[in-house]
Amino acid sequence: MSLAHPENWPVLVVKGASDRELLRDIKTLAAAAEESDGNPPLSEQTLVMLRGADAGDHSVLTLALYAPDEQSDPASGQDLAGIAVVVEADDGTGVLEMAVHPSYRNQGVAGRLLDSLRDGRGLAGLNAWSHGNHEAAADLAAHYGYGPVRELWKMRLMSSTTELPDADLPEGISLRAFVPGQDESAWLAANRAAFAHHPEQGSLTRADLDARMAEDWFDPAGFLLAVNTDGELLGFHWTKVHPRQGPHPAIGEVYVVGVTPAAQGLGLGKALTVAGIRYLQSHELHSVMLYVDADNTAAVALYQKLGFVRWDVDVMYAPLTGK
Repeated sequence: MSLAHPENWPVLVVKGASDRELLRDIKTLAAAAEESDGNPPLSEQTLVMLRGADAGDHSVLTLALYAPDEQSDPASGQDLAGIAVVVEADDGTGVLEMAVHPSYRNQGVAGRLLDSLRDGRGLAGLNAWSHGNHEAAADLAAHYGYGPVRELWKMRLMSSTTELPDADLPEGISLRAFVPGQDESAWLAANRAAFAHHPEQGSLTRADLDARMAEDWFDPAGFLLAVNTDGELLGFHWTKVHPRQGPHPAIGEVYVVGVTPAAQGLGLGKALTVAGIRYLQSHELHSVMLYVDADNTAAVALYQKLGFVRWDVDVMYAPLTGK
């Protein structure tokens, strides 16, 4: 059997957290893909689960395709050519993300992984994200009977040249930084209330929060909390700084902004957003980005008024009816 084509390369299937070696290879592949494409191929939640954090009602399935090195023993000299990662819910649904190393593209790597996934788990109940609206991803989705069902816009503000509007905090509300070891429970309660109708964000657990706080990028100084005179947490703006990746400079992110129902309608959301952007500007980042659902017209309008413009788009694909 020739090892020259990906259809003859063995697929490693891992259920649950990845071991240290596989996780190292995945991070190397993801970094190469991001440097090439300008977009991280895997979501933060997926990376958290691959590292083994408690995911509550979700589990993770990884398919890894290693390319044998023709110049060495194929059993030991290998490169990770591509991965497919499925985050599964306990109701049988799941979300797929994939990445192919730039050196192994246009060789059938993604097809080999998807065929293996279809033959093993199956594609039933499975949606897929493409981080960045890549033509290759659209073609692959169509080949397997998938079509676009959701767009997540990435919007960007050139922070060094944008003058933000005044946005004062409502009377009786002040900002302070998140205090690890003190604010976790209050923040989780506020997050659940603020995102009661957004299950992806509102269902975050203490384990999810702890996993993010353990990340290298976490900085409590950029985790802004809005509290009233009684110390009640009414809203928050969690910022994030993405480090430089190859030719792509460091960039700030409006990671998540939330306002509890008790404080909605007061202008707190805008004030928190502006305060977080100003915090990021103080770090001399040349731009700030955020993610927003394309159909959330109210949020899109607010961000546009602040100077954000559409920069890129993530596309979710789902099986087309009748396919």
